[in-house]
Amino acid sequence: MPHDADFYRHLILGAWVAWALFWLVTAFSTKKTQRREPSSTRLAYVLPLLVGGLLIGVRHTPWAPVLALRLWPRSPAVYCVGFALLIAGLAFAIWARVHLGRNWSGAVTVKEGHELIRTGPYRRVRHPIYSGILAAVIGTALCSGTLRSVLGFLIIAIALTRKLHMEEAFMREEFPAQYEEYSRQVPALIPFTRPAARRPP
Repeated sequence: MPHDADFYRHLILGAWVAWALFWLVTAFSTKKTQRREPSSTRLAYVLPLLVGGLLIGVRHTPWAPVLALRLWPRSPAVYCVGFALLIAGLAFAIWARVHLGRNWSGAVTVKEGHELIRTGPYRRVRHPIYSGILAAVIGTALCSGTLRSVLGFLIIAIALTRKLHMEEAFMREEFPAQYEEYSRQVPALIPFTRPAARRPP
């Protein structure tokens, strides 16, 4: 297998494009929305997600050359580990998306006839789509090895954590007793870890 940086870059881009196309196609088969977050709160995580994605995706940053600083050297082993993590993360997110079915939404919403899914990947973590995306972003940043990619990951992680808290607030209102029990049993993002104790409101 060639160990050229451009070869891996094309593989990484292809994986993300394939994932994005799957996400786009399946977005049209969801339930009607019963309740949706305000547009202002959505921008609070959508804009950081875009910024983080651009930081990871752009190859040159002439406006801030320090962001191109390489934090670890290129090597075939690093690329292989990063790409494996990327594929595993995207596959986990797709599994969760398929398992969530028509309850899914790109925004923070409650659907008509919304169900609390606790099976499949949702037995391991409460937010497996975010777990998968974050793993995929870590893999991409590992392949990049630059300061901008690590900064992009941190921004994306903060944005998804913010969105996660909004979703949990909606779920606790919709399924008060069930979601409280679910939160005590299943961690939010990292499988096989102990759920964090919830702070009282």
